[in-house]
Amino acid sequence: MNTALKILIVLTSHSVMGDTGEPTGVWFEELAVPYYAFVDAGADVRIASIQGGRAPIDPRSLKNAGENPPSVQRFQADEEAMAKLSGTVPVAQVATEKFDAVFMPGGHGTMWDLPTSDHLAKLIRNTFEAGGVVSAVCHGPAAFVNVTLSNGRPFVEGKRLNAFTDAEEDAAGLTDTVPFLLEAKLRELGAEFVSGGKFEPFAVQDGNLITGQNPASSARVAELVIKQALQNRAARAAAE
Repeated sequence: MNTALKILIVLTSHSVMGDTGEPTGVWFEELAVPYYAFVDAGADVRIASIQGGRAPIDPRSLKNAGENPPSVQRFQADEEAMAKLSGTVPVAQVATEKFDAVFMPGGHGTMWDLPTSDHLAKLIRNTFEAGGVVSAVCHGPAAFVNVTLSNGRPFVEGKRLNAFTDAEEDAAGLTDTVPFLLEAKLRELGAEFVSGGKFEPFAVQDGNLITGQNPASSARVAELVIKQALQNRAARAAAE
């Protein structure tokens, strides 16, 4: 019997910033840091995306060779990891599977296709209601916007969480480019939005919901995900 944690990372498939023509996609550090935190903890990590196939990487999250964060350099040199990124599984194929945790990295591409995916909404609802961990960082919580629980209430209603803040979006100069402001939308849906300083590491845990504010928060989110998923495993085993 495989006792490794089963973790799914779900990426955006959206590669263009609205009608600007500017490229976007996944913020590489927000994928690479948690990916290796999970892998190094012994987890079985799969990578899916909204459409499947090669997931786009936001070019702004990449520097010249040798100048990228260590996790990104490690990912780029890792044939298995790069193969997963080039051949992501369509989220529709895994929407009904059971995972110990589901994690959504950010990147501005998420703002367009994560909120509109019914399959992702089903995956998030099923995972959370089955007692699994749901997690996201930066713009990844855009995935929660159209998720409702089985009782018909918004997924984020009454939950403590965070995401890329409206102040950070303004500082990035993209307030008028994104389809909506993520912090404002989450607050509108009834979330208790808790934030740290601009572009500083900050993560929030509310039970099985774990969120981080920006790229610098990725490591902390991953650490909390592993800890909570292992606690959930232990609790289930003790109850059996």
